[in-house]
Amino acid sequence: MITILNRKELCTTYDLQKQAQVRDILGQNNIDYIVKTVNRKSSSPLEAGTRVRTGTLGEDFALENEYVIYVKKEDYDLAYSLI
Repeated sequence: MITILNRKELCTTYDLQKQAQVRDILGQNNIDYIVKTVNRKSSSPLEAGTRVRTGTLGEDFALENEYVIYVKKEDYDLAYSLI
């Protein structure tokens, strides 16, 4: 089981295909992982959001979701060498 105390960030990407490739490699090598998805366009609990004020003109929608992949600290070196 991966917890906040025994995990290490392996990589961060905005590319859906890249995170799928990393997940496939980790799965094929029986390395446990967690993917955290962060929507950069969503508002925070402390702020009503900036979309209403600024709109979306000129924004790159490919950068809307950030994918952070974590593995166990003990598996980090192997996972890093595989990707």
